[in-house]
Amino acid sequence: MRENPKGRSQERAARLAAALTAAVDHRWPVVPGAVLRDGCCSCGDRDCTVPGAHPHDPSLLAATTDTRMVRWWWERQSPDAPVLAATGSTVSAVSLPAAAGARALAYLGALRLPLGPVLAMPGRYALLVAPYSLDVLGEMLAQLPWVPGSLRYHGPGGFLPLPPGGAAVGVPPAGGWGRVRWVLAPRPGVGGGVWLPQVGPLLGELVEATVRLDSGRSAY
Repeated sequence: MRENPKGRSQERAARLAAALTAAVDHRWPVVPGAVLRDGCCSCGDRDCTVPGAHPHDPSLLAATTDTRMVRWWWERQSPDAPVLAATGSTVSAVSLPAAAGARALAYLGALRLPLGPVLAMPGRYALLVAPYSLDVLGEMLAQLPWVPGSLRYHGPGGFLPLPPGGAAVGVPPAGGWGRVRWVLAPRPGVGGGVWLPQVGPLLGELVEATVRLDSGRSAY
């Protein structure tokens, strides 16, 4: 199938806009991710376990909110790269299987518990929260009777893909991150940035929804 140059140009423009919005408006450090090219990850590792779905060059440590750097990356260096937000300093997240995530959102909404941004990635939902330390997270998890292994924690040293996701170059658009979308879009915070909830009030329900999905039983 012949590639549509106009469609590819629009996708590149969308990724640049997403990167600038995240860096400037949300104040989240961003970095380009690896790209899936002709079925292979641009990192060059033939045995890459997550092709087109991880930071590579530059590394995650280079994530920045600098407008000029962000423009250079997505206008000249990596226009097809997914936008990755580095977690830990200004944003963190907890992710879980999509079915459990949808169930948790419905319950938390019924409780009228304020929620921050929520991302839908292929097969998973990620609830974005205020930054947390791994020590504090570990203390909260230790108080729960059971913690499923399918929960993932995006804190210091982690990252999240942001909409619209990355491109698959030279092959049909599959693999890599695929499409990423907002289930709940970011809302401005007081004084700028994005409003983010604390992870503590959400954690128990996320664990409960995941345990029910994994085993059909309650964690409590």
